Amino acid sequence: MEPVHIAPFDKAPEGLDEARLIVENGPARRIAEIVADPLRSVGYRLVRVKLSSAASPILQIMAEKPDGTMDVEDCEAASTAVSPHLDLEDPITAPYRLEMSSPGIDRPLVRESDFRRAVGHEARIELHRPLEGRKRFRGDIEAIETVEKQLVVDLRLAGEDAVARLAIADMVEARLVMTEALIRDTLKREKAEIKEAKTQARKARAERLEQRKKQVKRQDESSGA
Repeated sequence: MEPVHIAPFDKAPEGLDEARLIVENGPARRIAEIVADPLRSVGYRLVRVKLSSAASPILQIMAEKPDGTMDVEDCEAASTAVSPHLDLEDPITAPYRLEMSSPGIDRPLVRESDFRRAVGHEARIELHRPLEGRKRFRGDIEAIETVEKQLVVDLRLAGEDAVARLAIADMVEARLVMTEALIRDTLKREKAEIKEAKTQARKARAERLEQRKKQVKRQDESSGA
């Protein structure tokens, strides 16, 4: 395993049940179907499955908690959850190595919430079939909209004075581009999460202390009676 810890990309109230809009093809799709439920049962959601075509394949499974975090312990727990199911279903005929990881800062975008949190950041997008003669696009995500019952991404193309409107249903892959702005935003969110965690911990300690004081007071009153 090669686990990576990153800060939450943002709070994700969508939870474990939010569907992926971009999914795998071929053997990777079958593997995704096998591991999605075991991951969900232990509190994680699948991001992406990637299977290398080498003689000794590497099976990479990206997963995360609903809040976007995934640390070393989470990777180990997720790996333990999916391994028996992979052994039982045996979807890969050759010996392979399993790598469980977080999505990383330059993460794949696979759910609606991923795209919405990525507004303002640069992304690379590839389509199933060409749109106006091209399949690959790169630029800043300006907006996510619903057009004729389809979710579309407005992408301001890098180096061009144009905005491409791309349907998520037509995408093979979409992922963030590692930029200074993205790193700053991630670090800012990480600091905010740490600050919030400390605040909640202080509140919890204060509540426990207050409860203890009330308990002691009741005991003293009972003893005095």
